[in-house]
Amino acid sequence: MEDIKYNNKIIETWNKFKQKHPNLVQFLVFFLISNGVTVLQMVVMPLIKYIFGFTTLVNTAFQVIPIGANVDGSIYYVFDYAAGALGAGGGGGLAYFLAVEITLLLAQIINFFLQRNVTFQSNTSVYKAAFWYLIAWILISVGASALQGLYKAPIYTLLMSKLGASFGMTLADIVTMLINSVISFWVFFPIMKLIFKQK
Repeated sequence: MEDIKYNNKIIETWNKFKQKHPNLVQFLVFFLISNGVTVLQMVVMPLIKYIFGFTTLVNTAFQVIPIGANVDGSIYYVFDYAAGALGAGGGGGLAYFLAVEITLLLAQIINFFLQRNVTFQSNTSVYKAAFWYLIAWILISVGASALQGLYKAPIYTLLMSKLGASFGMTLADIVTMLINSVISFWVFFPIMKLIFKQK
């Protein structure tokens, strides 16, 4: 009986806090869900990358949307996944690109429903919200991929040279995923407030 009273007191306190600070509560719930989805990505992405690592897709370059030049004069691509395994100095090829994008797609589908139903408790059209969420995700993904060209290679080079190819690559996967998640986190919150409205 005391447990029930204690649980009711916690719920009552939370509901009062929620009424007093609705935006802060929304942000905290958004933060918790986003971090949960990021942890899921950290588990799924290396697994998918490992599976694709046994295919010839590793040796298929995926370098699209050139937008300038790197410091060394080479072409700077928004999506830059040169052919060859990362451990051998390549960019992971189409296998790495697909591992990243499949992971992000799964994470965003889960994130969409959790943020819509739990964080923002939206009751607007799910189809309209999904359309705008997809547009936002594509734009954010392209922007984050363009920025990834600045930090991906140095992080992999540093961690693989200091910690060995296998462990360094896994840690570099996690670090680049975290950077990408942080960028998405700060851009997505205000966008979701617009997408997930209540009637």
